[in-house]
Amino acid sequence: MPQNGDQVDRIEAPGLARGAVIAQSLDNQWVTAELTKEMIAKGRSLRDVDGARSLDVRAEYFRSLINTRQVVVNRVYFYNNLAVSCDFLEEGTSRRAHQDLLCKGALVPFLLQEREPTDRPLNVDIDETAFESWRETIAGLPATARLKCVRLSWDDVQNRQGTRAALFNPFAARVQGLTAKDMRLLATQVGVPQDRAHDFARAVGRLVEYSNELRVDDKPVTRNVLYQRFISVPGSPVSDGRYDKNKPFSGEIKQLLDLIYNVNLADAMGMYPLTPAGSLRRLALQEWRDVRGQSSGQTITDPEALVSYLKRQAFDTVQAGLTPAAIDSLELADIVSLRDTDEWNTYIDAFDLIISDPTAFNDHVNSVFRHYVDLNRKLSDLASRRTGDAKEWAPVIEIVVNVGGAVFTAITGDETWSLTGAVGTAAASTYGGSVQLVLRNRIAGHREQKFARELANVRFDTKNEWEQFQRLVERLPGYRQIASPVTATSAATMQDDNLPPEY
Repeated sequence: MPQNGDQVDRIEAPGLARGAVIAQSLDNQWVTAELTKEMIAKGRSLRDVDGARSLDVRAEYFRSLINTRQVVVNRVYFYNNLAVSCDFLEEGTSRRAHQDLLCKGALVPFLLQEREPTDRPLNVDIDETAFESWRETIAGLPATARLKCVRLSWDDVQNRQGTRAALFNPFAARVQGLTAKDMRLLATQVGVPQDRAHDFARAVGRLVEYSNELRVDDKPVTRNVLYQRFISVPGSPVSDGRYDKNKPFSGEIKQLLDLIYNVNLADAMGMYPLTPAGSLRRLALQEWRDVRGQSSGQTITDPEALVSYLKRQAFDTVQAGLTPAAIDSLELADIVSLRDTDEWNTYIDAFDLIISDPTAFNDHVNSVFRHYVDLNRKLSDLASRRTGDAKEWAPVIEIVVNVGGAVFTAITGDETWSLTGAVGTAAASTYGGSVQLVLRNRIAGHREQKFARELANVRFDTKNEWEQFQRLVERLPGYRQIASPVTATSAATMQDDNLPPEY
């Protein structure tokens, strides 16, 4: 393993690659909203659903490596998440592939207070076997290799202060701010029927009240503490993932706490979280009046510029190919091989152009889509060599614009054009949100690829700007308005311990 840090490049947020992301799916508590409902209804734990959940986590892990240049991973997840550690538990091709991704900076460990990636984290239950394999993996890096590791600060005093200021305190503040949201809209976004919205609001009120009590008593407000009170079965460790059906709205509150927990590190480092399909999206936090620019995006304030995200795009029809759902059959070595191809590099370069200047979206999105198609042909070729299974697929681009309580979605990619708008209850009084790019297969299915990426923040300063935007959208060809916003689920995070408790 590195001696005296001689192989470690200690970087802070500005040293990360443009477009670096944090993958939420590697969170030890991550479960899709639908699977959460099933677990609660049937009394199942995380271990009980490990088969289905691990398949999802593994696929999302690979998709994050395929669709982004760099993935920042909490160091604990390397050895506490089997979807990651399975590649280096033993010597072989998969361990070498993992080492290759580390050496190239595709995987970057996030260290909370450690100075070496092999330091044992304090106050964390870890998988001892995987941890020793992790140490062996780091020790086996080539002598000339440089391993990037990132912290909020490498000055220990500043790092402790930054951890509290950027991680612990914002988590508590966001929890305490939930009752200031539009509660009926929030209920809709987490999937609560409107006839139960008042009961849901009361449950959220109790969560906020308890959080306030902890803060007044100078006790830490952490996800673990709130899980124990409002989500987990009494007497069961939070890590078991047993969610109590007798605690009001335990599944919906879990979604909210996970979302809040997951965005803090990304915010602290000026990054966007990479949110998997089936998880609550950030728009549910209703941060529309306090939208902050990110290093990987910008804030759009011009209604006409925003409408450009929804304008019809002309893409060539893809007649046939192989489904990206075949990603399930790939090994980590295949992902390394894919990242070395011209197709992957041109796709990522094209994506970087959109990230660096979202207002020039129309100039670059056609290129992104074309290279996305080429990349997935390459991916499918790799998969078919393992399985011999070839299926048709139809790539599609969606542009999702959330403004206030409204959601506008433009879909194209198969010589058709669809633009829908759902205007929510908060749209007339709140004028902020985000723009999201979704790449997916038009042939729907649970295992089909769907990659979502936040591109930019949105903020209108006046009601007139919001109304101007709405009028412009309504005049676009093919526009139709539907009754109400859909739920906020579609699709990074970190592990708990005690620092106060580990974030």
